[in-house]
Amino acid sequence: MGRLLWIIFGVIGFGLILLLINHESGQTLGLPNDRFASLLYLGVLGTVVSVAVLGSRNRLGEMARNAIIWLIAILVLCTVYVYRYELQDVGMRLASGLVPGTPISRVASNGDVEVVLAKGQGGHFQARTLINGQKLNMLVDTGASTIALSYVDAERIGLDMGSLRFIQPVRTANGTAMAAPVILPEVTIGQISRSNVRAGVLERGKLSESLLGMSFLETLGSFQMSRDELVLRD
Repeated sequence: MGRLLWIIFGVIGFGLILLLINHESGQTLGLPNDRFASLLYLGVLGTVVSVAVLGSRNRLGEMARNAIIWLIAILVLCTVYVYRYELQDVGMRLASGLVPGTPISRVASNGDVEVVLAKGQGGHFQARTLINGQKLNMLVDTGASTIALSYVDAERIGLDMGSLRFIQPVRTANGTAMAAPVILPEVTIGQISRSNVRAGVLERGKLSESLLGMSFLETLGSFQMSRDELVLRD
């Protein structure tokens, strides 16, 4: 009985994970999420009934205890599915706190897409950005006219370093440096994406962390910076 109990809990947990992962697509294993959740619920309920019938030889007290456990499991399944969006938001906010720069995507009341960035420990806003399929941690800098990539990050996203021409002077915290202008095919933060974004690659060793500058930020509907979070609106 104990082993069967753990198997059922495992099935419930696996089903919940599938629902949470596929909530945006609306389908799980080829079925609408609501139907999949109903089948999962009926499967657990059928198992409860089957175990109760097969275990009729057990003492009444043990049967009642097992029935309560199954009932709790069903209630947990239903509760988690009903509040799946709220739980996902809590999980993403927790991830944002533990991993600075993790974007939290949401839909505003007017239907616009928003991405929220939490302030890091150093008092700066960071953004986990996807460029050319590679994830980069970038520092949000409204004072930078374009995206500024460090030499190392430029190599990481697969730019042709041999073709770069460092002809543009830029001012950095370490003084004046030369940058090579480039066009990034796509820059993505959370659910906000922009194509053909202007950027500059700085000479090796001139920039320790890439900067998310105005060539991306100015394409947004708006961005609002508060004490603890930065909201980007598509």
